[in-house]
Amino acid sequence: MSPKELLYIEDVLGHETQIKATCTEAAGQLQDAELKSFVQSLADKHTQCFNKFYGLLG
Repeated sequence: MSPKELLYIEDVLGHETQIKATCTEAAGQLQDAELKSFVQSLADKHTQCFNKFYGLLG
């Protein structure tokens, strides 16, 4: 990969980490069980995205 492509992946990994943290924090503050579950599933999806992008580096 070129240095520019690596920078793009680094940016994506940072964004995915931030989105996951935001979703996890929001899920922890929600009272409604259904909404909490939905937001937690979003955090899980962003974890999967992070892992896929991270896998590109290997």
